[in-house]
Amino acid sequence: MEHTQSLSGPGGRVSPTVIRLYAVLAAARYHGLELDIRDFAAEPGEDSPSPATLARWLNEQGAVAKGMRLRWRYLVKIRNSPPVVLMFKDGSAGLMVRADAEKGVVWLRDPMGGEGDAPVPVDELRLMQVWTGDVLLVKRRRDESEADARFDLLWFAKMVLREKQVMRDIAFASLTLSILQVFPALIVMQVVDRVVNYHSMATLVSLTGFVVILSFYEILLTYARRELSLILSTRLDARISLHAFNRLLALPLEFYEREQTGEILGRFMAVFKVRDFLTGQLMSTLLDLFTLIVILPILFVMSPTLAWMTLAAAGCIGLIVVIFLPLVTRVMGRQVLAEMKRGSVLYETVAGIRTVKTLALETTRRELWDERTADVVRWKLAAGRMASWPQTLVMPFEIFINRGIILVGAYLILTNSSSMQSGALMGFMMLGGRVASPLVNLAKLMEAFNEVSVSLSEAGMVLNQPTETKALTTGMRPVIKGALSFSHVDFSYPGSTAKALNNVTFDIPAGTMLGLVGRSGSGKSTITRLLQGVSRNYTGYLRLDGVDLREINLTHLRRSFGVVLQDNFLFRGTIRDNITAGRPGLTIDDAIRAARLAGAEEFIERMPAGYDTWIEEGSTNISGGQRQRLAIARAVISDPKLMILDEATSALDPESEALVNANLQRIGKGRTMVIVSHRLSSLVNCHQIAVMDQGKLIDIAPHRVLLERCEIYRMLWLQQNRHMTDNDGPGSAGQLTEGE
Repeated sequence: MEHTQSLSGPGGRVSPTVIRLYAVLAAARYHGLELDIRDFAAEPGEDSPSPATLARWLNEQGAVAKGMRLRWRYLVKIRNSPPVVLMFKDGSAGLMVRADAEKGVVWLRDPMGGEGDAPVPVDELRLMQVWTGDVLLVKRRRDESEADARFDLLWFAKMVLREKQVMRDIAFASLTLSILQVFPALIVMQVVDRVVNYHSMATLVSLTGFVVILSFYEILLTYARRELSLILSTRLDARISLHAFNRLLALPLEFYEREQTGEILGRFMAVFKVRDFLTGQLMSTLLDLFTLIVILPILFVMSPTLAWMTLAAAGCIGLIVVIFLPLVTRVMGRQVLAEMKRGSVLYETVAGIRTVKTLALETTRRELWDERTADVVRWKLAAGRMASWPQTLVMPFEIFINRGIILVGAYLILTNSSSMQSGALMGFMMLGGRVASPLVNLAKLMEAFNEVSVSLSEAGMVLNQPTETKALTTGMRPVIKGALSFSHVDFSYPGSTAKALNNVTFDIPAGTMLGLVGRSGSGKSTITRLLQGVSRNYTGYLRLDGVDLREINLTHLRRSFGVVLQDNFLFRGTIRDNITAGRPGLTIDDAIRAARLAGAEEFIERMPAGYDTWIEEGSTNISGGQRQRLAIARAVISDPKLMILDEATSALDPESEALVNANLQRIGKGRTMVIVSHRLSSLVNCHQIAVMDQGKLIDIAPHRVLLERCEIYRMLWLQQNRHMTDNDGPGSAGQLTEGE
């Protein structure tokens, strides 16, 4: 620890884990990536975050990071490099900013100090006393557009080519195996022509020993190639799966609102058909092609006539497949589309099973499922029949390759048209079968490629949509205080000619409780969508603390907000996991503090397992009011300076609504609150209430002022509080506000 303090300066008095995290933050900042230490989630059982854990975190945040172990002689040779994070034995870390191999010195900077602090030179003896040998390398994303690269065969090809070393080893093993496969045929030739014809026992013994040795090497190489192929396929599988899911997460919310969820999932799952094709049939066929490189020349040496016949038959197979390819593609595309529509019905039924049961919609959903199944069966039958034609037409050529060649060869030997002997003919049949099989598989590969191209097209309809990747990983990360400014903001939803917001202009200082009211479709929720960065193609200016909202990093923006909706989704897991979902690095104490602030502590403590109580799918084991309070706890756990509540209490019973509103009054102190509600009684204590109508801001003022001067607000208030006028007579706006 003493050496760490000498290297880290004043930072040595801070927790070693914090020092290590700040070192990572400094390395990321060098590349223009601002991270929040509160976003880091430690792995269970780790006293201090390992390089692998830190690399995972950085990769999730848009950087490219890799943890590795280095020796001093390699570390000191690193030149012109960005900061390298060195892991220390006490759990802390340092930043290596320069190295000099000639002097045998590296320069370290204190992660807790300023960027202008002078680095400290350290030699091998001093460093090895505190350094574990582990480093974390951080750099910019190899390809800034990789996360948004078009999802097509070219992307897959680049993905495969990144595994050059493994592919080289597989190619070497395949080529060697292809050479070894020649020897069994040659041995058969010798057995028939020399051993059997001349009854030579000595030759048989020699050939037997040779076969045993070859078999051993063939088994060894086959195992090695299988192991390498497995490694390659699993790596590709992992990369494709991670990329596809990350792309799915990067799609904007507008896309999910526009498309049907069942079809999105169906198209997304099509990517796994492409993955199976790449790591399965395509790879095995390409590996088998090495057999052609080695064996085909030998066949021409043994019998050019038979070799040309074999190639001609295989060529006819390929020609037939190519001719039928467009027809099969068209029909198979219809089949895939029908299967996705059926999957969409299944998803909707399961997702809405409560509605299906309560409204007795089983018969209706069953009829719809039957219709979709009938479409799938119809097109599947058509696709199967269409694919059956080329399969039937190629069978004669396959039979000729497997059985006809030996008859032709025997005829050539009997008519003395060939110098082949019987042993050579048997050897040719063995080798010819190995040559014909890759050629036939190559032709059939084109047929399989047809299905894959359809799947790739369907997956591309989802994964090639414009993403939010750039907005999520770039932009400013200012300290959020909560001052909002709308200046001539106009916004229209895609495909709509009417303006959802029309020249909206208003300003509120930080710490203001703002209510948004108006009829349905007046633009209230649209304002909250713009604030959350869901839609960014508006005109005018929307500023947060004087900074244009579009210039702020989207991840930073959304994590700086607390959002509570009318129907909040809770994940299947514990209460604690749901409260800390947005900040996985927070502790149980943070969860308790947030639950107490949201008024959820009292019912959580009555739960069987407290904060470890499991929430079932759909939150069926808790009430609506409890779910809302958990959602509020989840929103306030990060202590946001701006909170958005969009109809957060409209679905609650009066008692739960009163409790939630009371909690909101306490939560709102020191924060900017934007509250959308149809119930005006819940907004009377707001500092400002904005009245919206047909996308325009009609008025903005406190409750009492609006009752006096805003006709729309007064009418809405009278409609919701008619019982007061019925009892007291036709009271004026002033009478309605008495006693507030």
